[in-house]
Amino acid sequence: MPLTPEPRDLIARRCICCNSQNLAKAPAVLMPFVAYRVFGHEPLEILPEWGFRDLRPGMAYTLCNSLQCRECGLLFLDYRFTDAQMAALYTGYRDERYTRERDRFEPGYGATAARGFENRAAYIAKVEQWLAPHLPAQPAVLDWGGGNGINTPFLGQSPTLHIHDISAVPCVPGAEPANPADFGHRHYDLVACSQVLEHVPYPLELIEAMLPSLGAETLLYLEVPHEALMREFPHSRELAARKHHWHEHINFFSSDALICLLERAGLRCIDRHTLSVGPKEIMGLLARRP
Repeated sequence: MPLTPEPRDLIARRCICCNSQNLAKAPAVLMPFVAYRVFGHEPLEILPEWGFRDLRPGMAYTLCNSLQCRECGLLFLDYRFTDAQMAALYTGYRDERYTRERDRFEPGYGATAARGFENRAAYIAKVEQWLAPHLPAQPAVLDWGGGNGINTPFLGQSPTLHIHDISAVPCVPGAEPANPADFGHRHYDLVACSQVLEHVPYPLELIEAMLPSLGAETLLYLEVPHEALMREFPHSRELAARKHHWHEHINFFSSDALICLLERAGLRCIDRHTLSVGPKEIMGLLARRP
């Protein structure tokens, strides 16, 4: 059963995975594009002629804090965005307007997006190979947060491939939008949530929202980046001072943090893997109801 919802802290004061209050803290900067989309903030240049006595001239940006849980190792942004702020950040994800706005703050983003985000990622085939022994030959798939479905596992192989995503972008051929009213009434062999939890302010709530879609035999696949900072210092609980800025990824997970999330949601991890993707690495966990 889903847990009783906990009060939402808009500025985190406890770990969003294990609920510990044993947190390391250090000041950081929220990157300008995210601050603009979420808060409507623009960078500001403080000029000498303004005559401030206590503020030095220079560029001013949206400040925040880096937090790390000393219990489960999660490294995360202290801001926890509201539903409306998340919608402002991700509606129309990577569409023309999004790309134009991001290009203004990050020149060259549009060209990179055109090269890297319109085609299916090559590593998905390896994920499918890892998942296949656990599933029927043509699994019914629900991709939670799958964007347009371009990177959904078993695209083109499964006759049932549904996408549930707040961006509202059109689905690619072979995928179709999910109907939330069907959750709990329709069987899925696999519920996938890939490259999503690192973006969301309340990952436990997200996993709990998926529970009605998980039947007794349904498998849940969670995939997140294994961030470079976490790989470089795998056992450190003092990384907050090394994380100076935050962008779209507002949660940097350890495997302990992911397992803690699953257990708090009443699920059991049955398998896990790491996979190198060029210079990057991903972590994947497979879970089910006990």
